[in-house]
Amino acid sequence: MFLGICLAELFLAFGGNSDYASIKGIAGETAGGIDWSMRNREEARQKAKELVSKMTVEEKASQLRHNAPAIPRLNVPEYNWWSEALHGVARAGLATSFPQAIGMAASFDKELLFQVGEAIATEGRAKYNMFSSEGDRGIYKGLTFWAPNINIFRDPRWGRGHETYGEDPYLTGELGKAFVQGLQGDGEVLKAAACAKHFAVHSGPEGDRHHFDAVVSDKDLWETYLPAFEKLVKEAEVEAVMGAYNRTNGEPCCANTPLMEEILRGQWDFQGHFVSDCWAIRDFHTEHMVTDTPEESAALALKKGCDVNCGNTYLHMLSAYEKGLVTEEEITRAAERLFTTRYLLGLFDGCEYDEIGYDRVECEEHLALADKATAKSVVLLKNNGVLPLKKDALKTIGVIGPNANNREALIGNYFGTSSRYITVLEGIQDAVKDFAKVLYAEGSHLFKDKVRGGLKEAAYVAKNSDVVLLCVGLDATLEGEQGDTGNSDAAGDKLDLLLPKVQRDLIEEVLAVGKPTIILNMTGSAMDLRLEQEKADAILQLWYPGARGGKVIADILFGEISPSGKLPVTFYKETADLPDFKDYSMKGRTYRYLEKEPLYPFGYGLTYGDVNIKKVFFDNAIIQHGDRISLDTDGAVEFVVELENCNGVATDEVLQVYVKAVEDADEVPNGKLAGMTRVHVSGNGTVSCTITMDKSAFTVVDEKGCRRNAKGPFEISIGFGQPDARTSSLMGKECVRVTIMNK
Repeated sequence: MFLGICLAELFLAFGGNSDYASIKGIAGETAGGIDWSMRNREEARQKAKELVSKMTVEEKASQLRHNAPAIPRLNVPEYNWWSEALHGVARAGLATSFPQAIGMAASFDKELLFQVGEAIATEGRAKYNMFSSEGDRGIYKGLTFWAPNINIFRDPRWGRGHETYGEDPYLTGELGKAFVQGLQGDGEVLKAAACAKHFAVHSGPEGDRHHFDAVVSDKDLWETYLPAFEKLVKEAEVEAVMGAYNRTNGEPCCANTPLMEEILRGQWDFQGHFVSDCWAIRDFHTEHMVTDTPEESAALALKKGCDVNCGNTYLHMLSAYEKGLVTEEEITRAAERLFTTRYLLGLFDGCEYDEIGYDRVECEEHLALADKATAKSVVLLKNNGVLPLKKDALKTIGVIGPNANNREALIGNYFGTSSRYITVLEGIQDAVKDFAKVLYAEGSHLFKDKVRGGLKEAAYVAKNSDVVLLCVGLDATLEGEQGDTGNSDAAGDKLDLLLPKVQRDLIEEVLAVGKPTIILNMTGSAMDLRLEQEKADAILQLWYPGARGGKVIADILFGEISPSGKLPVTFYKETADLPDFKDYSMKGRTYRYLEKEPLYPFGYGLTYGDVNIKKVFFDNAIIQHGDRISLDTDGAVEFVVELENCNGVATDEVLQVYVKAVEDADEVPNGKLAGMTRVHVSGNGTVSCTITMDKSAFTVVDEKGCRRNAKGPFEISIGFGQPDARTSSLMGKECVRVTIMNK
């Protein structure tokens, strides 16, 4: 249905900004016209071929499981393919804890994601070196990290949405690419192997994922669900791709002819290995009912190109071979791909990363990077002037709410162990210990009817405080993965956009006191914050800020750091504004297709500074709001923007450019993000920056899934958020809009 032959000829890959090439040197070294990475892959492939040729069919089949056993006679040690690194090395003991992925997405900062990927790879190598020296090669101890999650967060009810980089294909692709390049490195071997997951149309419902069929149009597939995967395969050379649990257009994602054979291996020429999600292949015969036996399921997955099975269905591979369901050549093909990755990681020949010591785990450099990531992730949604707080003007500060002292709300899911945790309460206490008294009341449980401390204690604390910091929200027990959460009613998904009723009661009780109140919302997704927007004095979206995030949150509250994050997702007003959760059509979803006014738009976020666009230059000439420019849209377009901070508070800002082909019927209704750059502007200072749109910004996808050059003219908007009335009214800033005509 969605082979998209014309797209193979016309597709122009998203991104590829020249300003990012310097970070990794992705222009690449060449020898004899062959890129170094391809040369290394060919060498690794030949070594893998030679090694696998010495194995029996039984030995080869044994290597296709995530817990591959040792082959002593060939000096092949055991290897467990299952390791996690969503926002730090996970489930393997001590590691630096970065903000959850959705928080890092709010930074809109490619260089930050690259640096985080580098730090995670360094700690992953340090831990692998330590564990292997101790003879421990078990689960979570390897170098094949099943991250990043680049699914599109199309519906805020999806419990795993906080693992993603948000709702936009361009933002997801740019940040995912940077993370993969940082994780895999640019050495002679892979520093670690990244994995793009979950290929490809996957975003809930969690409770139905094992039998659900995500039906998607060709246009939505190629316009929304595939671009980030294509970018990571083609531009970042991601080493692995993981299939999803569900079906897409009738076929299981771990045995899907169009996705795996025609697109991934065919059009995109993917050279790495494919891994199933855990126990997804078992679903073929127990949930999807496309096969009858484990042997048939194993054979179907292998034939379609799934090289390694997370789970136990490939235990039946030898039986499938003996029954004639698979050939030895098919088993050999998968084994060669897997050993190619192991050679690329330098696991047999030794490599430059073998000397990375355990002292690099949770080192000062990485902890400082985690603090920087937290600072860039926090989004200021409302401020009537109460923020930043002045320590010397306060005598008593009330800290209230179930997430104020909740470690679980710091770390999200897929996390490592931190040697220290700093909750929001602890961060505030440390920050004001020489200035003010801190009163604390939990006020309510996170979601249960049973109330700890109670509303009356919360009200008393509010009445006796100069300012109230009300810390509410969720944690991974309320939004997360099926089977990895306490939210049994929705299997990890949210039923609606409301905070739990016990928290809504607490918020109303505290707001009724009438003291200056700042809402600190700790969630990984968009919530219905209409009451808070109407009655609170300020709102900060903290996401899940990392194990020591409370310190940075306090620094933001007291003005040591200006908030500068931008929303990577739309905050809707209410659940009724959403289409049906199971409908994978993009109609009415995300900022690109939104039909109703949002509460807070995608790309929105305030700062303590007052940064404005002073001048915009194109081709060395100043352009004004409303100008019409004629240029060749077959190449990248650059604008130089001069920014001016009109107050004395230094801050970061995120300049964003949106584009819309206003007369092309195939353009997304509300235009799309096409460029971004994060800039630091000193107090009362000015700075110039360059913002680039790749030529893909001037393309559209038609109903057949074919990407083509769009019909002009193009409306270009440059600003600190979307070019809509809601953004302008909230921020008090207009975008600079120009029209581009094709030459």
